[in-house]
This record gives sequence, structure tokens and C-alpha cells, in this order.
Amino acid sequence: MKQYHDLLQHILDHGTPKADRTGTGTISVFGYQMRFDLQDGFPLMTTKKVHLKSIIHELLWFIAGDTNIRYLVQHGVRIWNEWPFARYQKSPDYQGETMKEFIETIKEDPEFAAKHGDLGPVYGRQWRHFEGPDGRFVDQLQTVIEQIKTNPGSRRLIVNAWNPPLIGDMALPPCHMMFQFYINDGKLSCQLYQRSADTFLGVPFNIASYALLTMMVAQVTGLAPGEFVHTLGDTHIYNDHLDQVRTQLARTPRALPRMMLNPAITDITAFTYDDFHLEGYDPYPAIRAKVSV
Repeated sequence: MKQYHDLLQHILDHGTPKADRTGTGTISVFGYQMRFDLQDGFPLMTTKKVHLKSIIHELLWFIAGDTNIRYLVQHGVRIWNEWPFARYQKSPDYQGETMKEFIETIKEDPEFAAKHGDLGPVYGRQWRHFEGPDGRFVDQLQTVIEQIKTNPGSRRLIVNAWNPPLIGDMALPPCHMMFQFYINDGKLSCQLYQRSADTFLGVPFNIASYALLTMMVAQVTGLAPGEFVHTLGDTHIYNDHLDQVRTQLARTPRALPRMMLNPAITDITAFTYDDFHLEGYDPYPAIRAKVSV
């Protein structure tokens, strides 16, 4: 993952201090691109262990069009917990519960989860049920898959999660906001535009998630995976992640693992967690860091 290490070093060398919404502060650059040839291996970080279980379940959650964290927490995925908990703390129902107590109630009480576990019309809703002003909606993901099969030369193979009238209803507006597919020589490539990139914590997840999505879409459309191209807008390292970044940069990247998909799956909605098998993953230990909310 030299591409990612180069990005971290680029921000350290060229980033400028910038205030941010969370109050943590960052060093930031604007406009950066990484390319990953998926034939070279699965781009999962090796210089720190990344929680693949969370990546797979979150991606399946997006594909299902789900926006409630109940599915995630029932499968041990915690990456979205902070946002609904922060909203809950501001509600009249809040009785001083801890995050742990809040999540346990989300798991066990479907009515409580329906009220306090939903994130609003975030990624999955936009991918599968993008609403127009007249009430019509588009299943963008399924539409793009059909277009790849029937019109692979199209320049309109786009899924857009940025729906301006609904941004205010979302717990967190989409960071990875638009992706486009491209077919050439029997291979499917994907370019993601990410408006805001938490480079230490978030970007490793985003790389692996969209690389996996590209592989899944390639399989269900009868193509081979090509490249994942990651284009970044405000690309930043939080001030309280700088020591962790330097620790990671001191480590030498290892060989990439291989991701194996169940070849029997031909429908994007039919994948389950057990349909993915990672081979040869040999990472350094995880590096902990705080999420800025």
C-alpha cells in the first residue's frame, strides 16, 4: 500500500492547518488521487490491522439500502455508533445512558432502534432509493448494474449519494459521495470521489470497501476487476492522529492479501458475509485513534 503511505507523507509535507467542524483541527490538502490495480491483490492495509468484518458488513448494509445501525451492532460493527448516540443525547428520551447501554438497547429493542438508531437517508438510501422532487425514486445501484450489462460503453455509469434537499436530514452527509464505473478490455474499474477524507481512520476503510464493491459488481456483470481510482477532496489528518500516522509510516508495507468471492453469486443483493474469504493477510498490529464526531 505504498500509494497510501505516499498520501500520508504528502499531507505531512504539504498540508496546512485547518479548523474543522469537530473542533479537533487538521492538517489538510485539497485534491489527491490514488490508483489501485485490483489484479495486484486486495488493497487492505498491511501496516496496521484493519477490521475487515466491519468493512464487509457495512458494505452489505449499504447495498441493502439500510440506514439503521441495528444490523451493524448486531454483527459487532461499531463504526457508526457515535452519530446516533450524539443525537440521542440531545433528545428528551436521554436518561444519562452510556454508549454501551445505548447500543445494547438498540440491539435488543426494535422500537427503540427504529426511533434512535436511524441515521437518516444516508448512503444506502441514496444508492437504492434516490428520491426526486416529484416523489419518484431511482434504484441507482441496480440501474447501473443493468447498464453495465447492456450498455458497457456508457459514460453515465454513476451512483450519487449527494442528495442536496436531504442533506439536513442525515446524521452525517456523505463523505464518499459519488462513484463511476468504466469498462475496458473486459475489466470493470471504479472511480470514487470523496469530498472529505479522514486519512488515518476512514480512508483505509474506504479503499477496501470500494475495491470490494468493484469486485462484486464485476462478478455479477461477468467482468474481471480492473482498477479502483480514489479521488479525494479535503484530505486531512486530524491533529490527534499525527503520532499514529508517524508510527504507521515507520512500518514497511507487506504483500497484499487476496480476496476470494463465492463464484456462485450472480445477484448483488445475494451476497452474505460468508461469501467472502481473505487469503494471505499478514498485517502489523492495529493502531488505535479517536474518532472525531
